[in-house]
Amino acid sequence: MIEFKNVSLTYPNGTKGLKNVNLTINEGEFVVIVGLSGAGKSTLIRSINKLVTATEGELLVDNENILNHKGKRLRSLRTKVGMIFQNYNLVKRSNVFKNVLAGRLGHTGTLRSLFNLFSKEDRSLAYESLKRVNIEEKIYNRADELSGGQQQRVSIARVLTQKPKYILADEPVASLDPPTSHQVMTYLRKINQEDNITTVVNLHFIDMAMEYADRIIGMRAGEVVFDGPASEVSEKTFEEIYGRTIREGDLRGGTEA
Repeated sequence: MIEFKNVSLTYPNGTKGLKNVNLTINEGEFVVIVGLSGAGKSTLIRSINKLVTATEGELLVDNENILNHKGKRLRSLRTKVGMIFQNYNLVKRSNVFKNVLAGRLGHTGTLRSLFNLFSKEDRSLAYESLKRVNIEEKIYNRADELSGGQQQRVSIARVLTQKPKYILADEPVASLDPPTSHQVMTYLRKINQEDNITTVVNLHFIDMAMEYADRIIGMRAGEVVFDGPASEVSEKTFEEIYGRTIREGDLRGGTEA
């Protein structure tokens, strides 16, 4: 369980990234956070693994307030909370297998990883993770030889290899075309359902949010302005979240190119 209790984040220049956020994200949920650029979506999601640090309130992950976590406790948190980025965050010159094995770093330690001393179990897990996103045939390709969609599948396999309790995905399809976007979201949803991994995804595209989410959280100017089941959301809901009418750029489109 992830709990935000009166969480605010004020940057050193005085900008408010989050304002008095109160949320509970339950085990196994697939939550999509929506909002315009600058609404606070990325700030919210990155506060969960302390890529940014809230300045007020309490942020509980498994009943532990993480706001003061440093050193070993912070590494433990980030081992438990996997992260998928918009720009994939792969080592471009390394092959796919090495990138996916990096998901074990929190478990193996830096020294063993420097000398590539991953166990047989780690290697088997990495290969199985690649198979789950149907990219195992690219195992020895360099990451920079892959398309954007393939790279994002490798980053999903890396998170799977981490064996996390939570997965955060920060605009994971923003750089992808519509069919590839749906493919990536389908894999994330499937993993959530099969492994019961609590998943929190930031999306700009309202049609994808409605299609894949159990629950939608709407943000505007650092505040939560909507929180409810995806089944209760309509285009009018999004107009209220965004504070304007829906535009063509707010939709990703279908699975066909």
